Amino acid sequence: MPPPAGRDQMLERSSSRPDDGKTLPQTLAHGGGPVTLQSQADARSELIGPAPTDDETNRKNMALLIQLRWTAVVGQIVTIGAVHFGLGIPLPLERMGAVIGALVLLNVSSLVWVRHRAAITNNELLVALMLDVAALTAQLYLSGGATNPFTSLFLLQVTLGAVLLDSRSTWSLVALTCASFVWLTLAYRPLDLPPNPISETYSLTVTGMLLGFVLNAVLLVVFVTRINRNLRERDAHLAALRQHAAEQDHIVRMGLLASGAAHELGTPLASLSVILSDWRRMPDLAADQELAEDLAEMETSLQRCKSIVTGILVSAGEARGEGSSPTTVTAFVTALVDEWRNARSARTLYFLNTFGEDVAIVSDVALKQVIFNVLDNAYEVSRDWVELVAEREGDNLVLSISDRGPGFAPEMLAQLGKPYQSSKGRAGGGLGLFLVVNVLRKLGGSVTAENHRKRGATVRLTLPLATLAIGGSFDA
Repeated sequence: MPPPAGRDQMLERSSSRPDDGKTLPQTLAHGGGPVTLQSQADARSELIGPAPTDDETNRKNMALLIQLRWTAVVGQIVTIGAVHFGLGIPLPLERMGAVIGALVLLNVSSLVWVRHRAAITNNELLVALMLDVAALTAQLYLSGGATNPFTSLFLLQVTLGAVLLDSRSTWSLVALTCASFVWLTLAYRPLDLPPNPISETYSLTVTGMLLGFVLNAVLLVVFVTRINRNLRERDAHLAALRQHAAEQDHIVRMGLLASGAAHELGTPLASLSVILSDWRRMPDLAADQELAEDLAEMETSLQRCKSIVTGILVSAGEARGEGSSPTTVTAFVTALVDEWRNARSARTLYFLNTFGEDVAIVSDVALKQVIFNVLDNAYEVSRDWVELVAEREGDNLVLSISDRGPGFAPEMLAQLGKPYQSSKGRAGGGLGLFLVVNVLRKLGGSVTAENHRKRGATVRLTLPLATLAIGGSFDA
């Protein structure tokens, strides 16, 4: 077909029209302008969030120290009663009872303090352990000093310090326990042991050492195990945050690339739109029915290209914005199904709506794009049958997309939503479900996938209606 006359003039008109070269970039760019390094940093800060702290772990560990102190109170009461009344060894009950009372008062105060404390620091844990060392030193001073076999409990405090505190604080605790032990060798209240043979006295000392060792070992195993569990939970949480931050950073970079591509594609797509529009108005071309149909199809494909580029940017991290409009669940899903059928295949997609009473929501471009993404993936592996079911589970909208394809590989199900996990063997593939999972995560929802027993798979998109409702937010 020979090119129509005046094509150069049309190109000149398209390049000189201010709106044509800006329509697409303004829609796609963040805030209608080019993305700068500063906006990249802001986007990362918004998506990744503040750096995690150890406050929750320190709070749990302080609670363990309070529990340990209650154990010490009960153990001291039992031991003092057994020694004073059972073995007949006189002890200063009033003064030792005062130390126990001080521990009880400290524990009650600590419970109130922890409840109203915004953050618990390393130094506060150090102070708590030092107070426990001071209480133990006072009780040992009143019951034989360094000769008391329960001096081994100092090691419990040092071990807890090594697990809970930083290096400098741990050595401070070591210095305090060593100084306390040395002081107990010089100043203490001697025990008034009953007159027994040497062997029986030796047996009594060994028995006390055995009890001290068993008590020390049991407390170490119980409390250090629980502290390590807290630390493992913290490490797992930090690892999850790092993984989430890496994924969000990947989304930001994809959004920047999409924005740059939008600027580059804006002018040629606008020029093509102007050319096609002018061609359709030409009498010679309009009179040719076959050419007119080809031009209409080209315009449809051109609009589809614009929609794809817009959806890529929005799915890559754009919050609710220009593509949002008020609608209802039924209207949104029905319009989505109609659009997909018109663009792909009208006979392949089977739609079932069991949502029930309709609910007002905001139609979001990103949400529509991710549903299209899942439908497209299902259509690629199941050309004859794809099913979309919309249903309500409590306060959630659940969209289930099923196909009769080969299903997901086990390793893909285990890494669902991770980038570059693809069964298609294409370099750089596997970003579809990655974008789906992250957009759903921003909406407070979730994505699950499962294989059918015989053939096919189902992907379930769960979305909180509260987030989709008018006035809801798209949280990063």
